[in-house]
Amino acid sequence: MNGFLYILLSYKDNKTYTGSTNDLPGRIEKHNRGLVKSTKHRRPLKLIFKEIFPSLKEAKTREQYFKSCAGRKKLKELLKDKL
Repeated sequence: MNGFLYILLSYKDNKTYTGSTNDLPGRIEKHNRGLVKSTKHRRPLKLIFKEIFPSLKEAKTREQYFKSCAGRKKLKELLKDKL
């Protein structure tokens, strides 16, 4: 089953949230319904970036990279025209 890395943009505070899942549409719906603790107070959210991987494990590895110092710099570069 595929894994997805995704990045959401909060319209409320203009900040991003990075996550991974194997059900992208369902996960985004949960975020926007307020069912995810970390984004509950930052709604509404918009999907601005995604990557598809052969497995959830690989997507989680990429998520951890984007949450590292080097990864945040790379992410900023990738998203400069979307923010």
